[in-house]
Amino acid sequence: MAAGRIHTDLALETKEKFEEDHIEIRGVEIQEDYDQEKDIRKTVVKIKTENGARAMGRPQGIYITLEAPNMSVPDEDYHREISEELSRHLRELLPAKEDMKVLVVGLGNREITPDALGPDVVANLHITRHIIKEYGIQGMGEEHADSVSGIAPGVMAQTGMETMEIIRGVIEETEPDVIIAVDALAARSVRRLNRTIQITDTGIHPGSGVGNHRSGLTEETLGIKVIGIGVPTVVDGATIVHDAMAHLLDTLEETEKKEFLEEMIAPSLHSMFVTPKDVDETVKRLAYTISEGLNMTFTSGKA
Repeated sequence: MAAGRIHTDLALETKEKFEEDHIEIRGVEIQEDYDQEKDIRKTVVKIKTENGARAMGRPQGIYITLEAPNMSVPDEDYHREISEELSRHLRELLPAKEDMKVLVVGLGNREITPDALGPDVVANLHITRHIIKEYGIQGMGEEHADSVSGIAPGVMAQTGMETMEIIRGVIEETEPDVIIAVDALAARSVRRLNRTIQITDTGIHPGSGVGNHRSGLTEETLGIKVIGIGVPTVVDGATIVHDAMAHLLDTLEETEKKEFLEEMIAPSLHSMFVTPKDVDETVKRLAYTISEGLNMTFTSGKA
């Protein structure tokens, strides 16, 4: 199976694949840091040139990946640490502006658990726009708070409308300074399922996690800065078969192994996506963790 056919939404995994094949990409910079105490690994991939963007198959920008092996474990203290890390890195990508108007868009289908991350995040958000609009900051009981509104636009099968159409209408009415788009992603590695958060300043593409490409929510398409936050909740079915068979074929030469896998893995596996059996509880927990990170960023810990 050709390596390029295995789908991933994580810039980190794309970069890793090139490193495995000993291919150097110019215009792409990578920085890694591991917090042993918190057991959280941070990787920053910066795509700096058009050549790097073409090679990676992603827009130029910054991709921050937080990996935490225990992210799927129901430990409130640990999840708070993850929320704090998310908030800290999110602030690095936000516009330098006081009293921001923020629109959080929860992408995905609430009726399908692995795709419900975005809507669940919005459901847990501390929405403040209506309070600030009516009573000012004083109504919040805080010295400083940003105006936060949220929407879960659903999917085209539910609304008959492209997400882009809905969001453009909301932008016209509410005039936000920045959009935070949250969506479920697909991973290349099973070990990253529900244990990884990707934050990027390049926006997000609804449905990309399951190969259903829609119009991207980006600064180019919407005219304002879009920060994407995603967690891989599914993995390409072919990935599981590929990894299992590759382990059995370790005695073969690398070229022979690739040729064998390409011949043996059925193309139909590339349209199948797999998710862990405990995905219901895990997605709700991760949605709360992300929403708490957003709440910390926009309504807590302000100067």
